[in-house]
Amino acid sequence: METMPAGNEQRVFRARYKIDTPGLISHITQRAAGKEPLFLDDRDYLTMLGLFKESSEKFSLDYYALCLMPNHTHALLKPKERNLAVAMRSIFSRYAAKFNRRYERRGHLFGGRYRQSVCLDDTYLLTASVYIHLNPVRAGLVDDALQYRWTSSALYCQDNPKESFIDPGPILELVDDDGQKARRKYRRILKKARGEEPENALEHQGAIERFCIRLSEIFPGLFKRLGGKKDAGQDHTPSLLELTELEQRLQDLGNARARNEESKMVRKYIVEQLIARGYKKTEIAEKLGISLRNVYYILNS
Repeated sequence: METMPAGNEQRVFRARYKIDTPGLISHITQRAAGKEPLFLDDRDYLTMLGLFKESSEKFSLDYYALCLMPNHTHALLKPKERNLAVAMRSIFSRYAAKFNRRYERRGHLFGGRYRQSVCLDDTYLLTASVYIHLNPVRAGLVDDALQYRWTSSALYCQDNPKESFIDPGPILELVDDDGQKARRKYRRILKKARGEEPENALEHQGAIERFCIRLSEIFPGLFKRLGGKKDAGQDHTPSLLELTELEQRLQDLGNARARNEESKMVRKYIVEQLIARGYKKTEIAEKLGISLRNVYYILNS
């Protein structure tokens, strides 16, 4: 992950800013305004897919997973340049113009700017991909994730998938080093996780984090393996699973008024992760059992 220049670390994680760092993987969601549909027929879905595909070349974006739902979209991607916001604006504004022209409608198609959750570790990255592929199942559109046409699930599960601008390789490598085994295991993950579908992440803060905990209970060996993977040359930082376990410790540290450097690092990392996942500072204060003033103190320490 590319590090930001000194002095910019805190601002990069503020919820009101979009994080545009090259090399940072993000889960991007965009939804229609109100209860309006985004897609009315196959042409609409194909138009959106075409815009995503075009953006992969035009803006140098690496796509890892995609799902087009009737009234919202999910994309798991990594920009190679500092242009993510420009790329997303291009995709969604052009689609809205095409949709409005096709159906002779006026007004905003989307309900505001896109949402972004940053994948700061492998456990969250894998969980985000499973969440994306299970969206049609959770919504009751299909019984099996592979039955849904407008998603990248087939690229993850079929032995000989079609060529695509979406690359499942980096996530499948988290499941198993052998490609064929990884596809079989990923299919098993989708099957076993069916019925454990998480809350709608567009409406419930922390839904994917809670889903991650549930998946770690279903697949303890896999998630232990992921938690043990560290990039060479990087300092140890808590993974998402460690993050959930450390929340109570954070409160305990606050009650004990611990002031050592390790506790300060843990506090700041946890708060930054939560902000990067879309939590407001007031929600973080309530979630961690500390005051809003302490949240600001931790960020500025």
